[in-house]
Amino acid sequence: MLRQILLRGALVVVPFLIWFGWAAWARRTGRPMGSTPWPWLVAAGAALLGLSLMLGVLLHSDNRDQRYVPGEAGADGRVTEGHFETR
Repeated sequence: MLRQILLRGALVVVPFLIWFGWAAWARRTGRPMGSTPWPWLVAAGAALLGLSLMLGVLLHSDNRDQRYVPGEAGADGRVTEGHFETR
């Protein structure tokens, strides 16, 4: 779950990194710049987040025909992972 949150957070940050990288380059080369377009950066980050959520739903494997077997703790203290089994 943490990996998913970090991935989606990174997608939100990408437009900001691109903008600030370009702004730093423009300042070094002496190009005139306007103010930072905060609404556009937030909208681009939200669009990337929304696209990643939609693609996650579309590309996620379907497990409706499977039965979930929860993890169990054995007498020796070992824990087995939960998994799906075909019915």
